Amino acid sequence: MRAGRRILLVLATGFGAGYSPVVPGTAGTVAALPLAWLAGRWLSPVAFVVFAAVFVPLAIAAAGVGGRHFDRKDPGVVVIDEWAGLLVTLAGHAVGWRELAVAFVAFRVFDIVKPFPARWLERLPGGPGIVLDDVAAGLYANLSLWIVLRWM
Repeated sequence: MRAGRRILLVLATGFGAGYSPVVPGTAGTVAALPLAWLAGRWLSPVAFVVFAAVFVPLAIAAAGVGGRHFDRKDPGVVVIDEWAGLLVTLAGHAVGWRELAVAFVAFRVFDIVKPFPARWLERLPGGPGIVLDDVAAGLYANLSLWIVLRWM
């Protein structure tokens, strides 16, 4: 296996978080929290939007490699989609412990419920089908984060 493909596979599994024997999607989201927190500390909310937007195509590429490697449409071990979804959830927000907690819960809820168009996007082949439903869930969660934080 080429080095670039190996790196994408490691990213696809969230540095191994996807191998969790229970709730790998939630484990993948938990594993994304340090990256989200660091990005939120180092980047302005506008720069965080750019970071999340650049991260999505990387996630699509890594998820495509993971899907082919595990020979499944959306293998549970591939959790880079959760990373992308969490980053989209936090895009445009100041990131502190409160935002991380609300973002985590909101993203997991929308990722599980999969409101339109998330369920439809999930049907796309390869990396886009693995990642874009989580991006849609992240957009819903981002909006809910704006609403919830206004009241906190």
